[in-house]
Amino acid sequence: MKKLILSTAALALSAGFAMAESHGMTVRMGTEGAYPPYNFINDAGEIDGFERELGDELCARAELTCEWVKNDWDSIIPNLVSGNYDTIIAGMSITDERDEVIDFTQNYYPPTASAYVAASEDADLEGGVVAAQTSTIQAGHVAETGATLLEFATPEETVAAVRNGEADAVFADKDYLVPIVEASGGELMFVGDDVPLGGGIGLGLRESDGELKDKFDAAITSMKEDGTLNALLIKWFGEETTIYE
Repeated sequence: MKKLILSTAALALSAGFAMAESHGMTVRMGTEGAYPPYNFINDAGEIDGFERELGDELCARAELTCEWVKNDWDSIIPNLVSGNYDTIIAGMSITDERDEVIDFTQNYYPPTASAYVAASEDADLEGGVVAAQTSTIQAGHVAETGATLLEFATPEETVAAVRNGEADAVFADKDYLVPIVEASGGELMFVGDDVPLGGGIGLGLRESDGELKDKFDAAITSMKEDGTLNALLIKWFGEETTIYE
């Protein structure tokens, strides 16, 4: 999905806290709960979405007892490293910068496109104001263009900035933006070209949790091999989404 820039606080935290061994211990699955359809809070107040269904299946295949923990995006890596939970399963793109602080499984979502959405076909993507969620690969990309980056803590705020005229466009994962554009009744539209970013989405783990990583990698591989992962991708993102060959 998204996400890039690392807090210096994460670098300062030791990577040796609560290990999530599978020997009778509960593995805590950390997610944002604010990025549908990847992860969100449903009407019952529970974590839901593609990653909830995927995570539950991965835990079952790995024979792990798992529970879910909600955490704001801007502190999600530091709180993994400090031991508040044992994985990040939150639409987190695999990047070299993050891999210096945490470890990743293989991707469970192939690399996909990011895209611009605006309220006008004439939106200035190069010299105007572009909104993006803070600490994301999209924010990093906008910062490298000639546009003025306007950062927000949540993805909902980035879209709202376009609706209320604060920003000329929003730049985010296309899979996140598609249902928003479709539901806007023509108020919002895709503009410019899609931009490929990131190395796909994987589970983030502490670098010291190699055994846990191996268990999740094996579970992801089994879901790829039997077609279950592709079925989940299509269920949550539609027939046009990128799947594994």
